[in-house]
This record gives sequence, C-alpha cells and structure tokens, in this order.
Amino acid sequence: MMLPLLSQSAAPLLVPLPSAHLLYPSSIHRWSQRGFPNPNPNPSLGCSTLRRELRPGSTASHLCEREALTLDGGSLSVKESSLEEELWAAVRLRVRTFYEFKTESCGIEDYTRYLTEREFEALKDRIAGKRIGLKRVSCINATLPISPFLASADELCSACKFSNNGEERVVVGTLDLNQCLRLTDELTGKRPEVLGSDIMRAYLSNVCVAKELQRNGLGYALVSKSKKVAREWGISDLYVHVAVDNEAAQKLYQKSGFVYENEEPAWQARFLGRPRRFLLWADLTQNNLSCR
Repeated sequence: MMLPLLSQSAAPLLVPLPSAHLLYPSSIHRWSQRGFPNPNPNPSLGCSTLRRELRPGSTASHLCEREALTLDGGSLSVKESSLEEELWAAVRLRVRTFYEFKTESCGIEDYTRYLTEREFEALKDRIAGKRIGLKRVSCINATLPISPFLASADELCSACKFSNNGEERVVVGTLDLNQCLRLTDELTGKRPEVLGSDIMRAYLSNVCVAKELQRNGLGYALVSKSKKVAREWGISDLYVHVAVDNEAAQKLYQKSGFVYENEEPAWQARFLGRPRRFLLWADLTQNNLSCR
C-alpha cells in the first residue's frame, strides 16, 4: 500500500500510519535528511498516548498547559470535505502543528510550502481513490468562521483559512479516516479474529488540533465524527496509533471508546527515529457509537 502521508504526531493528537509506505517515516522526515532546512518534529506536539493503565507521576504535554481560547461551539462545523481550498487549509494546519523549524534556518518559507504542496497532492489522490491499497479515504475537518473571537489567533487565521459559499472559515482541527483493502499486521491486533475481515476495518491518521484551541473538545468532536462516518461505510473495527508520552491524548482516546490492543517494539521505534507507540482499537458494532 502506498500512502505517503504526513507522519509526525500532533498535539494533543496525531496518529501516524506506521511504515514508509503507510505514513512513517514521513516524506518530510526523509526529505529533511537530504539537504533541506531541518524541521524539528516537536515530541511534545506529537505524542498521543494511551497506556494500559494510568501511571502515577506521568506528565501531560506542555501544550495542554498553554492558555487557549474558549470556544463557543455554536459556530463549529465538523464534517467531511473534498473542497480543494479547505484541503489546502487542513494541510497547512498539519504542517504548522506537527513541525517546528529553527528560526535561523534558511529557506523556511519555501520548504514549508514544498512540504504542504506534497501532502496536498497526496491527500487529493487518496480522497480520489488513486492510491493503491486504499478503498476509501475521508478528510474530516473542524472549522470555524472568521470572527472577532479569533482575533488573537491571527497567524492561525492567515495560515488555515478558506472560503466556502462566500464565507471565510478557518480549519482548526483535522484528521484522515482510511479504509484499506488490507491492513498490515502493524495496523491490526487480534480483534476481530476473523479471516478476511480487513475490508471492515479502518484507521485514523493525521489527527491534530490547532494549539490555540486545544482543551475545547475539538479532538473529541473529530474522533466522534470519524466513528459515525466509519459506521456509514460499514466499518466494524477502528484503529489508531498513539505515542507513549501524552496523557492528554490518553484521556481523549479512552473517553472516545478506544482500548489498548498492541504495542510497537522499542527497537522498531528507535530504528525509525520516533517515540514508541501503542495500537488502540474501538469496536464500532456497539450501540454506544457516540464517544463515551
């Protein structure tokens, strides 16, 4: 399966697909080693976590401690999108959230646009069904209208805005829902133990929320919407990977109905240069489809 997606984790959520063909190492990570300005994936930005049990003394990502805007959910929209301008805004949010660059590096603006264009084209291809190994992909975005409420988030508005039916809106959260023709062992655990059930499984990736609007339930709303869309596709089992050191994401996924399923060997994480991750699973056959 060829899935060149973004692959660093985002705060408080990011769910990267796990191999060179399925999202990690990301094209960004590989290209950065070939003479481009070096992006610094910020571990605290990218570590989604679900432990088998809560452990005393564990610390949350520092991003969860930042002062954030308080959201009035009445103007929030969370839905699937294939509008190119909105997809571009979503990709801008991913690059903006997943990576921090050294300010002294040369060519940052050009390199950031390069990364954005590569992911934008890849995302369009995935949604259009042009990528081998994928049955269906949906980009689900949380958006808000540009308003005085976002006045203090002018950089976010500038980077992630789009126009739809004459209204200017801003992408403030995003994820991909991927239905693969077959999921590799790295993407599935032991549930369900049914041969030939891959087509009934899906995987979340590239989940992120703008740092200015974290702790407003946007991640919860995105995951909840993805579960509803997956059910409409006939999906029975939903998977997601999370890194091991973000307590905020731990709470989110637990609240959203995911449970521990499997985990990545430490040697593999070291080899790929990323935090070790857990594989989580949610059973969509249960009646309590809405997040718990």
